[in-house]
Amino acid sequence: MYAIVAREPGGPEVLEWTEVPDPEPGPGEVLIDVAASAVNRADLLQRQGFYPPPPGASDIIGLECSGTIAKLGEGVTGWQVGAEVCALLAGGGYGQRVVVPAVQVLPLPDGVDLVAAASIPEVACTVWSNVVMHGRLEAGQVLLVHGGAGGIGTHAIQVGKALGATVAVTAGSRDRLDRCAELGADVTINYRDQDFVEVLGSRGADVILDNMGASYLDRNLNALAMDGHLLVIGFQGGRKAEMDMGKLLFKRGSLTALSLRFRPVEGRASKADVVAAVRAGLWPMFAKGEVKPIVHTVMPMSAAADAHRALESGGEVFGKIVLTS
Repeated sequence: MYAIVAREPGGPEVLEWTEVPDPEPGPGEVLIDVAASAVNRADLLQRQGFYPPPPGASDIIGLECSGTIAKLGEGVTGWQVGAEVCALLAGGGYGQRVVVPAVQVLPLPDGVDLVAAASIPEVACTVWSNVVMHGRLEAGQVLLVHGGAGGIGTHAIQVGKALGATVAVTAGSRDRLDRCAELGADVTINYRDQDFVEVLGSRGADVILDNMGASYLDRNLNALAMDGHLLVIGFQGGRKAEMDMGKLLFKRGSLTALSLRFRPVEGRASKADVVAAVRAGLWPMFAKGEVKPIVHTVMPMSAAADAHRALESGGEVFGKIVLTS
């Protein structure tokens, strides 16, 4: 098969569309003929050498895919060869075929085509595991989403609204904020000239989904409502910061940093648990039209380097970039 391989850690130019050995499913796994994958910021870090895959996972980049089941490994039940699916991956999405544990496979959501479905598993599992399973967002609460125009942000807006929350977002331009409002965002904040703490006021946010890390830590604590949940999923603003723990104590708040890729496949706090919860809770929202995939553009997988450049530029991409194999 062909796949995108990084010759060495570096810029987008190290990515090459080249021939690699075909994978074979082991016990409990399925082999998927990949129709499409999608680009995530974690992919950029892996290309740069900063985010290696878990032990035993494919070293090919790509955390999600859609496609058709080509082969079942020993012991797999509940799936059939020829079924159209999407899947959460630990790696391997940027290729023509990929092996994945069967518990990480999902049927296509109602109303979503095969290519667009590739943009869903990573953002769906990230948002659901954070905002719903850990943040326990409820109707009437306030959800603050940093990076509202990204893949995770555009999905989180829709999930928050479907759950009955008031959704506030940050982004860096009026155009991007207007598009977030079209998805349902109630409060739009331009981080270049507005302070989200001041905009939210004394009410604050019950759940904050943060992709910035260190640079936003103190202000996130200031913006957190009583009994609120601060959920850190990225470090675009750095990894190290000083924290006034008194602020967290006073607000009876919680600070949680959650990764998805390094969860165990099965067992406590596993990917299997997250995927099952997504199918049970989120898939009906797709069926009702409350949530939809937000795809910025579709590109051939062989052009993955251009896709990485586009995402790194940070200015134009709204939602996800999908790569077709």
